Amino acid sequence: MPTPAIKILDALSIPGNPAKPNDDRFGYNESCVFVIDGATGLGDRQYMDASGSDAAWVAACFADGFRQQITRQTQVSDIARAVSLEAKATFLGSNPDVPRYAWPLSAFSMIHAADDGLTFYGLGDSCVFLLREDGSVSFHMAIPDAYVREQAHAQSHIARTGGITKDGGALGNAETLAALRRHRESQNTAGGIWTLGLVPESADHLVWEKLKINGKAHAIICSDGFADLVVLYGAYDAASLVRAALEKGLAPMIEELRRFERETDPEGLRYPRFKQSDDTTAILVELTA
Repeated sequence: MPTPAIKILDALSIPGNPAKPNDDRFGYNESCVFVIDGATGLGDRQYMDASGSDAAWVAACFADGFRQQITRQTQVSDIARAVSLEAKATFLGSNPDVPRYAWPLSAFSMIHAADDGLTFYGLGDSCVFLLREDGSVSFHMAIPDAYVREQAHAQSHIARTGGITKDGGALGNAETLAALRRHRESQNTAGGIWTLGLVPESADHLVWEKLKINGKAHAIICSDGFADLVVLYGAYDAASLVRAALEKGLAPMIEELRRFERETDPEGLRYPRFKQSDDTTAILVELTA
């Protein structure tokens, strides 16, 4: 009986702003493939110098840990907890008085291949679009309503300021920044959403789902920046997104995304969002059950 397998067909990670660090990371090994989306920092300064931003630093911590330590036999939650403990010791050991809203954190989505099947794991708003051989599709994300809620918050900000780049942007507007910081402080606490970061208990809250596949399937594992092609701009549905990636590759699709962001709606008046262009990461894979 064949063992479940993951074959990488294409992978790309492009910063939303070429002048700023890319806070996304991706990786894979024989038993897993994943995307990690570092959350834009909300602190008044940067604390970790290694990766260009604190968000990129924490995303790199988890990317390295997952790639090096996850096997077919390991529990993904065990690795997430171990990496979080190490990141917490490193970050808070050097910066013990950092306000909670400035603690770096990240979303992630992963497909893990164990001997008994393929499983989606995730926290936050990264996701997986899955297309099976029979044409059926499924969408997998830890927080199913995350995109709708973020668009509503962004729409409120844009209505108040007049556009993405107006009034100093989201982080330059005192009211929006305060709201974002309150939300960030609530993450990885009881009643808040759970993400990868400096709180090892988040490993107890991983969302997972067995992927039902007969034969072969194709999937895109991506950050919310790439998922916007479906959930914000409506350029594709789940099936056509995967088929387009198989047909023409990921690079032209990211170019299409940038045209929406920078030409069609640069101020977010039609497609509400906090940033004109987000870091964009996607991996196209073939899955064998």
